[in-house]
Amino acid sequence: MEKRKEIIFGLSPCPNDTFAFYGLIHNKVDAGVEIKAQFMDVQTLNEEVLAGRLEMSKISYHLLGYVQQDYYLLEAGSALGWGCGPLLVAKKDLSLHDLKKCKIAIPGTFTTAALLFRLFCPDAQNLVPMLFSEIPNSVVQGKADAGVIIHETRFVYEEMGLTCVQDLGKWWEQESGYPIPLGGIVAKRELGRETVQQLDKAIAASVAYAYEHKDEVMGFVKEYAQETEDHVIEEHIKLYVNNFTKKLGPQGIAAVEHLLQVGRVKGILPSHSGSDIALTAWQN
Repeated sequence: MEKRKEIIFGLSPCPNDTFAFYGLIHNKVDAGVEIKAQFMDVQTLNEEVLAGRLEMSKISYHLLGYVQQDYYLLEAGSALGWGCGPLLVAKKDLSLHDLKKCKIAIPGTFTTAALLFRLFCPDAQNLVPMLFSEIPNSVVQGKADAGVIIHETRFVYEEMGLTCVQDLGKWWEQESGYPIPLGGIVAKRELGRETVQQLDKAIAASVAYAYEHKDEVMGFVKEYAQETEDHVIEEHIKLYVNNFTKKLGPQGIAAVEHLLQVGRVKGILPSHSGSDIALTAWQN
């Protein structure tokens, strides 16, 4: 079957993305279209989608509250689960009262990490967005009093002499009863439901391909990883690629809807008039 068009796919260079989407971007699975990958950090991906410049992309679930009208959320490809949330770290333990006065480094304005911190400490005002990989060193060097860390930095902060002030994912799980929705794959609605469904199936097939051809995939993963030690990469993939990555399912969708609803109630996310927009291509 002839491919009918090319789609630009934005993804991060983090191990969970390069692992899960290897099959898709290397034509190991049939997406029905040509896929051209563009690698960017998570906040840049968010900004590109917010501007409507990417047809399909990984985004933070925080951003979904701003782009639902223009993008479908796919059921496959998410980073969502238990015990995988961002961590608030500092050189010493800090109280909530302390945090209100601190300079807090966050990995981008529209990241789910930033949303969770704002829900956890709504009175904190001095939030400084920066590249996620720079946050631990910024805290060590005193450029920030504390920082919200994600991705590989989660596994190395203790080696840098930092302490975990709050596991924001654990806090969210206790507050909500849901797993933490970090990021998912969106595709422009203008692509059409049939095309988006095909992309969704291809991403699910790509995740399956990664598990079936792990030795082949891991070499590619290491090319892009910030931390190159095998045990860090393997822990990263184990934490962020799971059954929810294969398919959100009812529990995953409910977790996303709840996060967005809380964000709206707290005035962080924009409210929507009328009924909520369906989250997945399958529900429209």
